[in-house]
Amino acid sequence: MPKDMAKETSIYERRESNARSYCRSFTASFDTARGSELFTDDGTRYIDFLAGCSSLNYGHNDPDMKDALVEHILKDGITHGLDFHTEAKEAFLHAFNDLILAPRNMDHRVMFTGPTGANAVEAAMKIARKVTGRTNIISFTNGFHGVTMGALAATGNGYHRGGAGMDKAGVTRMPFDGYAEGLDSAALLDKMLSDPSGGIDAPAAIMFETVQGEGGLNAASATWVKKIEKIARDHGALLIIDDIQAGCGRTGTFFSFEEMGVTPDLVTMAKSVSGFGLPMALVLVRPEHDIFGPAEHNGTFRGNTHAFVTARVAIEKFWADDAFQTELTRKAELVTSALQEVASHIPGATLKGRGLMQGVDVGSGELAGEICARAYELGLVVETSGPRDEVVKILAPITTTEAVFCEGFAILSAAARDVAARTKFAAQ
Repeated sequence: MPKDMAKETSIYERRESNARSYCRSFTASFDTARGSELFTDDGTRYIDFLAGCSSLNYGHNDPDMKDALVEHILKDGITHGLDFHTEAKEAFLHAFNDLILAPRNMDHRVMFTGPTGANAVEAAMKIARKVTGRTNIISFTNGFHGVTMGALAATGNGYHRGGAGMDKAGVTRMPFDGYAEGLDSAALLDKMLSDPSGGIDAPAAIMFETVQGEGGLNAASATWVKKIEKIARDHGALLIIDDIQAGCGRTGTFFSFEEMGVTPDLVTMAKSVSGFGLPMALVLVRPEHDIFGPAEHNGTFRGNTHAFVTARVAIEKFWADDAFQTELTRKAELVTSALQEVASHIPGATLKGRGLMQGVDVGSGELAGEICARAYELGLVVETSGPRDEVVKILAPITTTEAVFCEGFAILSAAARDVAARTKFAAQ
């Protein structure tokens, strides 16, 4: 059982802002990382089922990406290039076009935004408003799109919305798929938009995640997604799919929506798009909507040359053929089976999500937090999500080996069993 090896926390308490978050739950001082494992400076090992909140889908320090990046740095390759033409950007765009976009019949152009997912969302919302001349964006309950002001208006989480300090405008929120039992939320949206007295301003865009990561792993059905696309088309709105957390293989395919039969007008991406945990975000834009003028949405750090290097390697290594995607299907089945074992220790617990973006809803934020805390004591980093933090969420690197998956899930199952045994939730 690893010990908490945090060497000295007072500097964080004295100097780091109270906005710090994950380090409050995971207090060890981490020094190195490989694959799906984190290590403190004395070698204490933790299995990582958080993966930078899905920013490390390909694990820590992938050797091929690392070698390419080191080679680029050692030859004095461009570090910061604004939006100059560079060899690294050209190579990335070729790989992204040839191995990701073209095989999926996507004609989208690639817009590099500031390095955060929220910046990509801001850009997408601005594009939709400029294209349509409308201001209203429709988003959904439990959606999470970032905490900058425009993105925050579309985010459902009350805690984060409370940090704005001012009104959030320009968004109408509707029920997500499955939000209320027996409610066809797509039909409701269509009826309200079709009714002259429905009370919803004509939307510039309809925006959603196909799997709501921070919202509790609520997974939209393909049927619902196709209905929403049709509603957007019928009412002159653009369709924005936020694939920041659910993309890059997390749900089993490169894009979370690619087997649903829809073509979004705009796709926001960040987190694992760099492949290596380096900051990079982008918006995929249908050509007819690519109407921003030069630098109309800009930022000093739009694009990231080092991220171009590692992103190209990630695409060429994992997405050149169907082998990796087939492997993800097998791993998703392993995750489902393992989570069923975890859930068996908590009466009433249910599985949520899809692909390698799954978790267990244990019905209580307090209980989920205790399970994650016990798992950390046993050597596993795993977090919660949901409106009340009631879901134990698995975001392990999608490259995690079967052996490490089994080891990590054995720890999580033991944690659930230990917590259940000392609470009223103990199974009979």
